[in-house]
Amino acid sequence: MAFSLAPLLVHHESVPPLARAALHAASIAPPELRDASLEEAARVLYEETDLDCGDVRELVGLSYCSDDGCRRG
Repeated sequence: MAFSLAPLLVHHESVPPLARAALHAASIAPPELRDASLEEAARVLYEETDLDCGDVRELVGLSYCSDDGCRRG
């Protein structure tokens, strides 16, 4: 089991609302759908903060950085 700050980020006011919504969706999703919501949360955090791709992925519990994992808009 990977360590994740996602449960705390859902309630933190400085986290963008779209990222919080994706994190909440991941918390209630069945296991086979959870990663898609975590990927969305990581993408939003990456696009709306100064954090790098690897950091946002680790924050939400995705410990690897895939080629298409994060993009800046």
